[in-house]
Amino acid sequence: MSSRKDFLGQPAPDNYVAGLGRGATGFTTRSDLGPARAGPSDEQIKEALAKRAAQQGLAAPTAYGATEKKDDDDDDERFQDPENETGLFASGTFDRDDDEADRIYQAIDEKLEKRRGKKRLVSTPFFKVFTTSPYPHSMQRFKVQVFEEGQIANIVPFVPFREAREKAESDELQREHPSLQQRFADLRHDLGSIADEDWASIPEVGDLTGKNRRTRQNLRQRFYAVPDSVIAGARDAGQFDSSISADGGAATSLGSTNGTNGSAPVNGTATNFANFGAARDKVLQVRLDQAAQDPGTQTTAGTATNIDAKGYLTNLDQSQIMSGVQQVGDVNRARELLESVIKTNPKHGPGWIAAARLEEFAGRTVAARKLIATGTEKCPKSEDVWLERMRLNDNHNAKIIAAAALKENDRSVRLWIQAMQLENTPQAKKRVLRHALDAVPQAVDIWKEAVNLEEDQSDARMMLGKAVEMVPLSIDLWLALARLETPDNAQKVLNKARKEVPTSYEIWIAAARLQEQQGRPDRVKALMPRAITALKKENAMLKREDWIAEAERCEEDGDVFTCAAIIESTLSHGMEGDPGRKSKWIDDASSSIARGKFATARAMYDYTLSQFPNSQRVWAAAAELERNHGTQEQLKEKLSQAVNHCPQSDILWMQLAKYYWEAGDQNEARTILARAFKSNENGKEVNENIYLSASELEAANGDINQARSILTEARQRAGTDRVWVKSVAFERNYGKPEDAIDLVIQGLNRYPGNPKLWMQKGQIYESISKLPQAREAYNTGTRAAPSSPPLWILASRIEERNGAIVRARSVLERARMANRKSALLWLESVRLERRVNNITAANNLMAQALQDVRTEDSGPLWSERIMHLEERTKRKARVIDAIKKLESDPSLFVTAARIFWAQRSLEKAASWFTRAVLLDSDQGDTWAWYLKFLNQHGTDEKRAEVVAKATLAEPKYGEFWQSVVKDPKNKGKSTEELLKITIAMLD
Repeated sequence: MSSRKDFLGQPAPDNYVAGLGRGATGFTTRSDLGPARAGPSDEQIKEALAKRAAQQGLAAPTAYGATEKKDDDDDDERFQDPENETGLFASGTFDRDDDEADRIYQAIDEKLEKRRGKKRLVSTPFFKVFTTSPYPHSMQRFKVQVFEEGQIANIVPFVPFREAREKAESDELQREHPSLQQRFADLRHDLGSIADEDWASIPEVGDLTGKNRRTRQNLRQRFYAVPDSVIAGARDAGQFDSSISADGGAATSLGSTNGTNGSAPVNGTATNFANFGAARDKVLQVRLDQAAQDPGTQTTAGTATNIDAKGYLTNLDQSQIMSGVQQVGDVNRARELLESVIKTNPKHGPGWIAAARLEEFAGRTVAARKLIATGTEKCPKSEDVWLERMRLNDNHNAKIIAAAALKENDRSVRLWIQAMQLENTPQAKKRVLRHALDAVPQAVDIWKEAVNLEEDQSDARMMLGKAVEMVPLSIDLWLALARLETPDNAQKVLNKARKEVPTSYEIWIAAARLQEQQGRPDRVKALMPRAITALKKENAMLKREDWIAEAERCEEDGDVFTCAAIIESTLSHGMEGDPGRKSKWIDDASSSIARGKFATARAMYDYTLSQFPNSQRVWAAAAELERNHGTQEQLKEKLSQAVNHCPQSDILWMQLAKYYWEAGDQNEARTILARAFKSNENGKEVNENIYLSASELEAANGDINQARSILTEARQRAGTDRVWVKSVAFERNYGKPEDAIDLVIQGLNRYPGNPKLWMQKGQIYESISKLPQAREAYNTGTRAAPSSPPLWILASRIEERNGAIVRARSVLERARMANRKSALLWLESVRLERRVNNITAANNLMAQALQDVRTEDSGPLWSERIMHLEERTKRKARVIDAIKKLESDPSLFVTAARIFWAQRSLEKAASWFTRAVLLDSDQGDTWAWYLKFLNQHGTDEKRAEVVAKATLAEPKYGEFWQSVVKDPKNKGKSTEELLKITIAMLD
């Protein structure tokens, strides 16, 4: 056996890793590490590092503080060789393999260094190298620069290695061309001896950099806005002003700058704000007019604004024509563009027309004629080009051009008509039209022109007879022929026309109008159903809206029966079986009324009633139409028919009784009410309305006892809270206060939650000067009916009249807590603060009110703010904002009218008052304001007209109006007297 130890018993080589040859890597497990133990201490690490450095012949490393650097050690770690791995593997074991690797790398570095040294030995053709020693390897070399003439320029030592030589050359260059820092080094050294006074006396050096220089130039070129006074002065410099000076004398100056005429001087010391205010007023006025023209405010009284499209376009064309010197640059650019158009597409007629009109616009008529003549050569079949050429020439040349045009376009109707218009005598025109009819016998326009030129009716009739033979499908020619014939012949002509053109509705309408003109309305009513049947058969039926338009056109021409026949035959077209057709027909009638077509609306109501004979809504609308736009007989007939078809309608019975009452027939009015009682014996609410109407009728006739007995019976049989309120009001007006108090107490026992009864109780006590009882009634009423704003307002005002402002304010605060969205309570709170001169609190409350109250209910708040809390100069702007938000509020319209009234714009004020009363005729305050305005600036006729309209409207609402109407002192007074009392209360 060999004495060699077993393989497993031999120690492993250094850095041996088991399985490395087959790709395995070493790993360490917990068992290899053993239990946790403390690592080496700092002293042990220092000792190991120093020992290893000693083995390698190096200095001890500085890690862990092994050694300290000496003060004179200049070898900073920042400048060490990054390839020096000293300390990188200080913790590793230095073995024989590492030593062998280091020796191999060192040998390689030395060999490479020798190679580089041989390459660095260079020679130059510009220098000659010579030696001073016979031994080439030990001699000192020099280089000599020699000129072409053979003279020596310079002798310097020659360095064969490139790095050293380059360094020497760089040093030589720095010596010959030193830097600025080197040049001023001595001066910098001398600066240390300069005293502080010398430093302070050194002047500042200006900044001459390009960026700052440009900034300073921009500052010098900055532009500033010219003051308004300069502009105003330049404007007035050449203006001739006439004004009255402060001392009462007249001052007239031309561009005055001395200030005597009240204008601002032009030296920039003042600004004429009056002109700016006037300009602002004009702008606001225009904005108000725009707001007033909102579609929601248009009415039938002529206040709506319509635009004439043709006139508008005409004005637009005129506004585009410049009267002075034309813009040459624009004309030239347009000329270049149009030249490009006609060159690229010479067959395009509009291009030639545009080019010619451009030259005409620039004042070059001859050039325009030449251009359009070229256009007719390039586009001989274009009618527009020929017509434009005729227009640009005089009459004589235009005739020649027309002849040439007709040679190219002998079937052009427009050219024939233009050629006819160029003639001066009727005979010449007729001759041209005959040639035209020979060329184009089916041209309807030419036939019309020929007929219009005939002065004799028989000749025109013959011409039309020939025309309908040549053009049998022309409806206009058939209708014109029928108008010229006798009634019998006209009917024959229309019959022939219906056969030729069975799809024409115009012929059927003309036939119906012919029958009406002959006094045969029954035939008109029978003819239209035949027309509708025939048109449906031919699939030529118009839309329902188009038939309504034809009916309104017949009404304009006075053919009322034809209008009614059209509506009766076509109103239900396309709506058979539609459940909403009744509402649609009522809306159509309302639209016709708004357009002023009352006969059409009446026909619509009649047809609707024939389909819905028991509709109270339709009967009421029809009666309203007769009341406003019909006769008294028509109203009487309509109401009589209405009560027969709707005997349960108390409204229709009362309207009929009122008709006889206003007519002065009191007995017939009582008879009508008696019939109403019999027809509505079982209806509780209906009996209530009839009882109240009967009591008002007897009270108006002076029979107070009869009226009281009717109300007593009403309280027993109907007994609603409304009956009790009316009974209390009757006793206040015609009885004793004690009886009224007893009656109101009985009513409150039955209806304790009715706010009107509590208000009546408090008002009765106030009228007899029992303020404590009145206060108690109001306070109790606010607890019983907290949702009634008028009751809270009365409770607050009685406290205010007693001087308890704090208590009145408290009442309104509690009212606002219970009714947060009530505009009346917020308005009363603002007015309370304003009456006690607390404007700041009023403004705060108004701001909060406009946030809490719904927008559609905030009209009175805006009016209060504009008229009492805004400055006078800001009122117009505020009313514009308010109208934009609310669009159609009568109180804002009245506010706008009052603003114009204060500014002496009387026409605009009257216009706004008219809009307000037309928007809501039930507002009595609006009528009072309008009449107050007319009392100062109106005529007697206008005042009488407004009073008549107010009487007819019977206003019911209004803050001041209701207080006047409900006052017992004013019972029985006319509308005019009530308006006068209301005017006295307005502020």
